[in-house]
Amino acid sequence: MASKWQIQQTARVVRQGGVIAYPTEAVWGVGCDPWNEEAVERLLALKERPVHKGLILVADGIDQFDFLLADLPDIWIERLAGSWPGPNTWLVPHQDRLPEWITGQHDTVALRVSDHPLVRELCRLTGPLVSTSANPAGRPAARSRLRVEQYFPRQLDKVLGGALGGRKNPSLIRDLRTGDVIRPS
Repeated sequence: MASKWQIQQTARVVRQGGVIAYPTEAVWGVGCDPWNEEAVERLLALKERPVHKGLILVADGIDQFDFLLADLPDIWIERLAGSWPGPNTWLVPHQDRLPEWITGQHDTVALRVSDHPLVRELCRLTGPLVSTSANPAGRPAARSRLRVEQYFPRQLDKVLGGALGGRKNPSLIRDLRTGDVIRPS
């Protein structure tokens, strides 16, 4: 596990507009401040990912998403709360409360509350983060720090060391409105 100081340094890089890599539950992720358009554009360019696809936001706790969830039906909030923290990503109506560089062409945004201790501590310091797999489009997701550094040599502002969370597959993605599975885990 990364030291508290390393996590604080990484949070500082995020707040200053940097793009970082870090271990998540199943694969390495790359992330940045979702409110920083320049950082998000840089992340998308590194991944060769079109903006219209949208991005996942990861958080330390459901309360970090209060600005999106405040007026949703109680049954939806209960569904989210009952599945987090954990490997569940939900497509949640964003009601135009997020920039298009996060939502892409969608009326929903992908949200997850991580159960990885390093990710949670990082988000506790930064607020929600963009979290997408650390790989260029069409390549397998990185499962080691070495692979991250091979994919993005000297292109990231910080790589936060640590172990993956032990899951074999990325998170399950479901639509909050219907409960339908979009991507199985």
